[in-house]
Amino acid sequence: MLGDMILRNHFRWLLVLALTLGVAACSLPRGAALQSEVLKEAEADNPTFDVVPVTRANMPAIVSWPSTGTQDNFGWPGGGDGPSSSVIQTGDRVDVTIWDSQENSLITNPAEKARTMSGLEVGSNGAIFLPYVNEVYVRGLTPSSARARIQETLEPIVPSAQVQLSMTPGLGNSIDLVGGVARPNTYPMLSRNYKVLSLIATGGGISPALRNPKVRLLRGGSTYQINATDLYASSGRNTTLRPRDTVIVEEDTRSFTSLGAAGRESLIYFPKEQVTALEAMSLMGGLSDARADPKGVLVLREYSSRQVRYDGTGPGRQQVVFTFDLTSADGLFAARKFQINPDDTVLATESPITKTQTIFALLGSGLGLTRQVTLTSNSF
Repeated sequence: MLGDMILRNHFRWLLVLALTLGVAACSLPRGAALQSEVLKEAEADNPTFDVVPVTRANMPAIVSWPSTGTQDNFGWPGGGDGPSSSVIQTGDRVDVTIWDSQENSLITNPAEKARTMSGLEVGSNGAIFLPYVNEVYVRGLTPSSARARIQETLEPIVPSAQVQLSMTPGLGNSIDLVGGVARPNTYPMLSRNYKVLSLIATGGGISPALRNPKVRLLRGGSTYQINATDLYASSGRNTTLRPRDTVIVEEDTRSFTSLGAAGRESLIYFPKEQVTALEAMSLMGGLSDARADPKGVLVLREYSSRQVRYDGTGPGRQQVVFTFDLTSADGLFAARKFQINPDDTVLATESPITKTQTIFALLGSGLGLTRQVTLTSNSF
């Protein structure tokens, strides 16, 4: 009897151990792939991607490779001062006051010495209509020059006339400020020296809630863009605006994907103009102390077919995996220089030790279960 009981207990122990090893031999539940698993295809005869270990030695070559992702290559017009006066445009309204002291004036009556004509709109032909002189062309003139032209035109009819003129800018002499500020609106072009920072200040300034804000300028058929911090940094970038310009303030939409054994697995937006691989690790919440392989940080990037180079001056294939060893000074310094591009995927692979620990944990659970089964059997 005792021998049979011992055999049964050994059989149960072996059965539980076999089941445990069977489970351990299967694919264990993990939060990230191993580096060897991700890069396995690179050892094939015809791999579909390149693997590039990033070091200080090859960083100068990698820096010269083409850019990928959604890059901002719009440029920005330079600064410079314009004239302080405004210029009359189509759609503007002018108020003309004519003073005449003659008793038999054609413009005024005996009870008044001045006649005001308000809200005269500049037509599409650039002219305003005045009694007795018909149309007077004022588009493209400053208010002072327009006043002088009107007075000169009236002189044959009213020799003693004196003219005053004021202007209210219309749509043709205005600028649109769209989004990203406290008061987006259509603002009048106060002068030909009206600058983009003055417009933004008039609109209440850039919202502090915007992430890495960009300032975009639409002018005619061209688009320009600059980072707000770069705009603030130099007076030479404070460009002078033109009538019908549109200024848009918006936050940076560039992003990269964070995956694997890191603090965050999500879409991460660029908090500034440039983000290095080391900074990306920080934005991801760092590597997991218990899971991550610091020798296996990968950046997956996809180039267009036109960017592939076969002479060593660029990527040899469209898909490239850059690998980083963050356990060495060389790898850390290289990661400080390597720029993350928009739409990159940054993967923190899992350490092989984690798999071993999981197997031992399963074995420990199995042995505990075996002991429990034995105790239960012995109780009968």
